[in-house]
Amino acid sequence: MGYDIDSPREAGTTRRDVLSVAAVLLAGGAFTVAGPAPHAAAESDDGCGADYDAEFEEALAEADEAIPETRALAPEGPPGRFALPLRRRYRVSARYGIRGNWIAGHHTGIDLAVPQGTPVHAVGRGTVVLAAWSGAYGKAVTVRLRDGHYALYAHLSRISVSRGERVGTGDRIGSSGATGRATGPHLHLEIRKRRGYGSDINPVRYLARRGARLL
Repeated sequence: MGYDIDSPREAGTTRRDVLSVAAVLLAGGAFTVAGPAPHAAAESDDGCGADYDAEFEEALAEADEAIPETRALAPEGPPGRFALPLRRRYRVSARYGIRGNWIAGHHTGIDLAVPQGTPVHAVGRGTVVLAAWSGAYGKAVTVRLRDGHYALYAHLSRISVSRGERVGTGDRIGSSGATGRATGPHLHLEIRKRRGYGSDINPVRYLARRGARLL
């Protein structure tokens, strides 16, 4: 049970009391100033706690195996052309690879903070293998790219594509949101070398090698 330090009743007194107590504790060494805690990204205003989700991974595997290879279905277009997933300014709220208590031991994607409802676009051509609620990832779209990698777009507020649909570079696949384990609106972009969890690679390097620079 707590109280509202901004309530009109004794607001000034409450603030003074809090500041006084804090000063005493700091003087006595009761507070320790340290860096971010291991999952700090998940506790930020625009972070996520997306982690291994057995049901999602099983659903992804079943859906992927039921859909023909991407190379046979992907739409025609310039080979190797890639693009950024967002067309407006964004803030990186959690970088790829930061250490934490995820099952993989690190953040498996990159978090790009943008307002709720921001259009999200496919970074490359491929086939949608799953477009549905995806456990800790919330509403998410997973695309099998032509080179065999998988692009996962998570925490969406809206999904604009369907399973089995072929998408081209830059096609809209949904809108940003904060569904699943998220503390604020952002896009969690994850690139996997293979389908399964733990095969993630650095999305910044992956896209940079293909002419699309996130940072």
